[in-house]
Formats: sequence, C-alpha cells, structure tokens
Amino acid sequence: MDLRTLKVALAGLPIPAVRFYPSIGSTNDDALGWAQEGAEDLSLVAADLQTSGRGRMGRRWVTTPGASLAFTLVLRPSPGEMKHTSLFSPLGALAVASALEELGLETLVKWPNDVLLKRRKVCGILGEASWNGDRLGGLALGIGVNVAPDSVPPDDEVIYPATCVEAELDRPVERERLLARIVHHLLRWRPALGGPAFQEAWQARLAFMGEAVTVSPPHGDAIHGQVAGVDREGNLILVLPGGGKVNIAAGDVHLRPAEENHRSHDPLV
Repeated sequence: MDLRTLKVALAGLPIPAVRFYPSIGSTNDDALGWAQEGAEDLSLVAADLQTSGRGRMGRRWVTTPGASLAFTLVLRPSPGEMKHTSLFSPLGALAVASALEELGLETLVKWPNDVLLKRRKVCGILGEASWNGDRLGGLALGIGVNVAPDSVPPDDEVIYPATCVEAELDRPVERERLLARIVHHLLRWRPALGGPAFQEAWQARLAFMGEAVTVSPPHGDAIHGQVAGVDREGNLILVLPGGGKVNIAAGDVHLRPAEENHRSHDPLV
C-alpha cells in the first residue's frame, strides 16, 4: 500500500485529504494534530507501520507492515451529532462489520466496539477527541484491522484471542480496497447515528447476546449478568442474577464472557 494506490481505492468517496506514512508512531496522534491545524471532516491518515499504536485504555496495538490495516479519520461532528459523540466508535465497528460481511464473513461486535470473527478479535477501534479549550474541535477515529496472518500475535502475547481476515476467508485481501469499503459503510451508517436503525444494527451483531458475562469497572466491584442488548446511548444492558437490569456506560470497563473467566485473571478487552 502506498499513497497512489490508496487514492485510487478511495476515488469516488468524499475524502478531502489523505496522508500516508510508510512508518509513523500513531495515526491517531497525527490526526489529532491535523485536526488542531484545521483538517476537514473525513480527512484520512493511514500507515503501513505504527510504532506506537494504541487501543482502548492505553493498551498497545501492533501494526505489522504489509499485513495490518491502520488508519484514522478526522471527524467533525455536526450539531445534531454532538449529542451522540460516544457512538462514533461503535459507528466505526459497524462500518468494519458491514465491510467484512460484504466479503462473506459473519461478524460480531464485542461491546463497545471490537469486531470479532468466530469470537476472535479482528479489529480494534479507538476514538479520541481534539479540544479547543472547552469546545470539541474534532474526533480522531482510529481503526486497526488484522488483515493477513502476520498481523496476528501469538495467543500467549494477547489478552483476547485474535484472528485475521485472510485466515477466515482463506484468500488474500487488498488492504486499500478494504479500507475504502469501511469508509463507504461509515458514510452509510453515519446519518443513522443515535437512531433506532443504528441501535438495531449494532444489537443484531452484539457479541455474547443472552450469555453470562462479567463487567469490571475501574472502581467498584465486578458486575455479573446476562447480556440483554444496548440502549440508544450505547450503554450495555445487563440482566442481573436477581432479575433486575443495569445499564453500563462505555468507558474504562472490562467485559469478558463467563466461559473465559476460568482461563485467565486478566480482563478480556
């Protein structure tokens, strides 16, 4: 992948500007700086190698040259979207899921925004804000996808089991074309942000639906319950053992299925 092939793949999409780096610390960091400089909505930063890629809660995200897809979109929410900024990361997950489904794969979205294939993680998403004082200047929506087998770390080096697109398809995938399809679906789902169609699409792909899980907040006791869905604000709905319900806000929480609890004391994220 290079700037020329990337621009060819993105032709026809309303991307105002593209930056491509053979190697960079973090596409999110570059995008956040670009947003401060006035980058337009949907400006895109992509890289073949990230040396300081990160996921949620500061965890490291490995990007392997020639095998991974790593890019960040600068998003400038409209006044109507400002009420739903917490849903932009799930929007990215829904876009990735839709693009992979076009390839014939069955996807799940592990709340709040990881994409799974056969219950193994194939994509991570990180949304970060750029602030001008107390005013939101823009969002950097970073998306990392394991495309080829070399992008998948060994099981003993990851907290959650991982896979890649090509392993599940059993054929090669052009990273530029996959990136373009993800952007296409992000544009398709974006007008539905915060609406019933968005919630229904997310809930239809929600991982561990009806299963027992453990959610560990950063402060307080772990919460055990059964996944019952997501609400319009993107909160996870759990049915508690006593029959009551609780809605859990996305943030620094750890979700893991009960069947995994005996395997590791580390949270699955």
